Amino acid sequence: MPLRIQSEAGLLGSVALVVALSLTGGAAAQTQPNPADVKKHETTPGGQYQPSLDVLGEKAVEQPGTKPGSPQLSEAEFKRANQIYFERCAGCHGVLRKGATGKPLTTDVTKKNGYEYLRDFITYGSPAGMPNWGTSNELTKDEVDLMARYLLNDPAQPPEFGMAEMRASWKVVVPVEQRPTKQMNKLDIDNLFSVTLRDTGEVALIDGATKQIVTRLKTGYAVHISRISASGRYLYVIGRDAKINLIDLWMETPATVAELKVGNEARSVETSKYKGYEDKYAIAGAYWPPQYVLMDGATLEPLKIVSTRGMIYDEQTYHPEPRVASIVASHFKPEFLVNVKETGKIRLVDYSDIKNLKETEIEAERFLHDGGFDSSKRYFMVAANARSKVAVVDMKESRLVKVIDTKGQTPHPGRGANFVHPKYGPVWATGHLGDETITLIGTDPEKHPKEAWTVVQTLSGQGGGSLFLKTHPKSHYLYVDTTLNPEPEIASSVAVFDIKDLGQDKPKYKVLPIGEWSGIKEGQRRVVQGEFNKDGTEIWFSVWNGKSQESAIVVVDDQTLKLKNVIKDKSLVTPTGKFNVLNTRDDIY
Repeated sequence: MPLRIQSEAGLLGSVALVVALSLTGGAAAQTQPNPADVKKHETTPGGQYQPSLDVLGEKAVEQPGTKPGSPQLSEAEFKRANQIYFERCAGCHGVLRKGATGKPLTTDVTKKNGYEYLRDFITYGSPAGMPNWGTSNELTKDEVDLMARYLLNDPAQPPEFGMAEMRASWKVVVPVEQRPTKQMNKLDIDNLFSVTLRDTGEVALIDGATKQIVTRLKTGYAVHISRISASGRYLYVIGRDAKINLIDLWMETPATVAELKVGNEARSVETSKYKGYEDKYAIAGAYWPPQYVLMDGATLEPLKIVSTRGMIYDEQTYHPEPRVASIVASHFKPEFLVNVKETGKIRLVDYSDIKNLKETEIEAERFLHDGGFDSSKRYFMVAANARSKVAVVDMKESRLVKVIDTKGQTPHPGRGANFVHPKYGPVWATGHLGDETITLIGTDPEKHPKEAWTVVQTLSGQGGGSLFLKTHPKSHYLYVDTTLNPEPEIASSVAVFDIKDLGQDKPKYKVLPIGEWSGIKEGQRRVVQGEFNKDGTEIWFSVWNGKSQESAIVVVDDQTLKLKNVIKDKSLVTPTGKFNVLNTRDDIY
């Protein structure tokens, strides 16, 4: 939903009654809340951003038998409820309803509270992060009723996905021996952009100089990220349906040369970067089943599957579905860093001998999500977003350095932003989903030891709902989007801070009206994910609209902060993430 149910005053009756309303006990009063109370429970930008398992929602799942005392659901009702749950609820409450960032919704809990309690919380939500699905009209009254009854039945068990299923999905389109031995096109590959066309199941390769679409390639559904091999030759993209496409950029027209599915839902892929292992291996992590997969880097042949099921680091209780979030490749060792969301553990996977695989397990913080390297690439910074922390890992010494409170609500850095602060030296920055805070963390323990691994400054941006922020070593600007902000004007613009002015008290920002510059008049025009070209002279923003509406990419001159280009094409349907080959390959952000 996500159904994060906690005690809230003024929602379902008197304060005395509501104090008892947590998912661990209490019954809902049958009183109608007044409009002011309903207003308090509107979904925040942070609450909007929850990982939907929209592909898993389409899977056929066997309906559990109805136990005595549970509401009977028809086959059609179960199918619809299961789809709503995976698309709206599982991201917080887990595929098996055992809880994650949200509370458990197993039947021992839901039956204790009863139908009316569930119905009203689904309807009105809570300020703690539970969306107001009913009053926001995201769910109809009948759908709210359906979901309340669904939660009183046992959860469905989605299918596993092992080596047999992977090998059945594996396809080598062009064998290695039939591929070019040199670049066969005249593209400046380092300045190509891989652009996700979310709702068409494609990526578009756009030339950074001409701004022309080189080709569009069919991929998995809603590509989450693009990653580049160490040589710069291969592009790996992974869809939410866990399908990986391996694209050879040396071909006359870049094309898919291999495919593989690594599960039913996934988000992450990466390739080996350490010297001597360039292009040798790839790794992908799945949301369901909870596991990661090591593959041959040139063919995607699945070589080893490792489950992430296990104990939560602090509670030492078993978790059945810890999802794999972001993955990065070390520049210091033949290791992949794998972030396991629900257990709060970081796994450093030594790929020098995958037959006798070695892992270093680091206890960090729960709900690990996204992150990136500092400017030296020695330290990896990852947001534990539901706990508003950032964990720092030393990739050279393979150890946890520190867990830092970001002083904001729900950090979402993407890969973050590295720059030299005029007062505090090298810093790494993150924005937040839940509020306007932009947090700067010192990253230089040698020359700036007092500032290292501390919050040296917080900036105030336009508001909550920030997904990405960006800068470049050649730029003196920090760009911050507010994609999920409920105010259309804020969601369609970006805030720009002059790094040279950050030594002042309360630095101000300039607003760039990206949505207005696009020339698009209809839709929400959400602006998302700035990405620099290879020279660091211009930054590209997606203007992300509905599937049936016009979208665009707006290019801004970094020196003047003026509009430079607008890329429009009927085939640019719901463009979101953009990944420049050079910057992505070399971890420049």
